[in-house]
Formats: sequence, structure tokens, C-alpha cells
Amino acid sequence: MQVDLKNKVALVTGAAQGIGRACADMLAANGARVVYSDRNTAGLQDIAAQDGHLALPLDVSDRAQIASTVQQVLDRCGRIDILVNNAGIGVRAADRKTVDEFPIASWDEMIAIDLTGVFLMSQAVARAMKAAKGGRIVNIASVVGLIPLRLQSPYVAAKAGVVNLTRMMALELAPDGILVNAVAPGSTATDGWKKWIHDASSAAQDQHARLMSHIPLGRPATTQEIANGVLFLAAPDNTYITGHVLTIDGGWTAGFARDF
Repeated sequence: MQVDLKNKVALVTGAAQGIGRACADMLAANGARVVYSDRNTAGLQDIAAQDGHLALPLDVSDRAQIASTVQQVLDRCGRIDILVNNAGIGVRAADRKTVDEFPIASWDEMIAIDLTGVFLMSQAVARAMKAAKGGRIVNIASVVGLIPLRLQSPYVAAKAGVVNLTRMMALELAPDGILVNAVAPGSTATDGWKKWIHDASSAAQDQHARLMSHIPLGRPATTQEIANGVLFLAAPDNTYITGHVLTIDGGWTAGFARDF
């Protein structure tokens, strides 16, 4: 997929790896000047500054750092046309517990990054977009925000919050020409996913085969396939889609893929 993002400035959070990196690279490949941001600064070291792109440290649970980073982008780039709220953490397989046993510290951390971080980033960037009378915000939600999985209560709650936060922001920001949408990925073959699905515990439980049996297309998404959805929603030619949650899951949420 190719679109013209020349002269556009895009800020992507959680851009050091996985879906965030794929989204940032996709926007850059289509002409945008991209700000790659992540609290994992080591993962940003290969960003090509000579191409006009920026790599900035950013922890979206740190309010002061958000304000500083957004201002730095505005000072150096003059504008922010596209915001991709991708930064997030999941529940590791070893940490999955029922709601009555889930550690409150883990709940607080995940809500702070996966939900409050989306709110704070959107709040800071929306002010600049309102002044410019336009922009695109794309939030990375999840299919578990639409159909919950067990043993991941904070992640499920955070992503469900992102879904309705997206819709609410679309309502509020439409008069200023700002379109707000979300992408809800299903199982996606990031490096972290591959490590989990092939570890000894997952292999012993035949996790890969069990997971694929729930996906009509029979495979996980690539990060590029998720990035294609983000690119579509961020494109200048998207002038009438807002408040939408684009599910990219190989049919996972369409219904039962197996006979029961």
C-alpha cells in the first residue's frame, strides 16, 4: 500500500520494536518525517537521522516527559500531523492469574501505560492538532478489548478502555478536523510473540496449534499487515472515517473457527 505523506510529521510511541516499529517504518516509507519514540532507547539507535527522522526517549506513563517530548517535536518539526499510540505492555504468560489473585502493582503499571498513556499522549498532541485544524490519531487497541481473554484482567480492561476512548475522542475532536480511529490486532508475530509461542511451557501445552485453530486464516498477522491498517487510517485520503475500530485478526472475532 502506498500513500503520499510528504510534508507530514508522524509521532509513533513504542516504536523500538514490533508493531510500533513496523508502523513507524511504514509511515517513513510513504514520505512522512517520523518521530520514533520509546522508553527502550537501545532499540532506537539505528534510526537514520540523515533522513530527517528523530529518535526520542519517551515513557508514556511519565506526564512530564510526555509534555517535554511533544514540545520538542513541535519545536524541531513545527507540527504533528499523525499520532500513533502504540506503546503498551502485555501480561507475560508466567504472570497470568485470575482476577482475585492478580497483583495490584501489575494492574497499576499496565493501566498507566496501556490506557492512561494513550489519554495523556492524545491530550498533549490534540492541542497542537486543534491549533492546526486537523490531524490523525490512530490508537493500537486489541481484539481482547472487544472479546476478553481470561487471566489478563488489566490488559483486557485497558484495551477495552482504548476502544471507547477512541470513539469518545472522535466525537469531541471531529469539529477541529481531527480523525481518531483504532486498530485492534489479533495474534501478531512480533519477536515477543515468537518467543512466547515457542518457549518450553507453550510447547508443552501445544499453544501454537491451539491458537491457530481459533484463527480462520490459520496464521498470525505480520507486523506489516497491522501497519497497513494504520497507514490506511492515517492517510490524507481518509477524510470520512472516524470513531472506527479496524479489526485485523484473520477472522478471529468473526465467530467460531472450529466445530463444537
